[in-house]
Amino acid sequence: MTFLLEADALEFHRYGEPVFKPVDIALAPGQAIVLTGPNGVGKTTLLRMLAGVLQPVAGKLTIGSSLAFVGHLPAVKGDLTCRENLAHESALGESGMSPAEALAEVGLAGLGSRPARALSAGQKRRLGMARLLVRKSSVWLMDEPYASLDDAGCRRVDDLLAAHLQDGGAVILATHQRHPRVAPDRIVDIVMETAAELPGR
Repeated sequence: MTFLLEADALEFHRYGEPVFKPVDIALAPGQAIVLTGPNGVGKTTLLRMLAGVLQPVAGKLTIGSSLAFVGHLPAVKGDLTCRENLAHESALGESGMSPAEALAEVGLAGLGSRPARALSAGQKRRLGMARLLVRKSSVWLMDEPYASLDDAGCRRVDDLLAAHLQDGGAVILATHQRHPRVAPDRIVDIVMETAAELPGR
């Protein structure tokens, strides 16, 4: 099987000490890997390593496809309009949906000319999701995608995930709240453990 992303015994250290137990990942098309574990276990750190923002201290990371990363913060520029934010994102790679289509898909239709700073926390989260739609990427890396969203927004995230997986894309997401409500056979759960939980520590 061809994997879109593989990680073998990835480690990250802070102040010379391992943060979490070494992690193995083999991400196939159509698959969603869900990272869970207590606060501070290193879920965000792992996602940032997979995205290339941080470098692992040990282990091997092989990326075989395009990636898009949406962190816990939506990473949008407050002084730009919603449309301008998405146009900037689209220019970074192969174009996907138009900004107007993406805004409609995440429930922000008609807000293209609104400055991002004027959005609520939940709307900013939706705009962050729209970033995934305007630039084609096979692998979505998502940190707490359900944070700040109401029930309708959470269902919309699930719908976007399901459509991406159906199209042959893949997802790695971290959550300590809602579990993705997509086909169970597409989900692989990884429960991260702190280094202090390793035998002999």
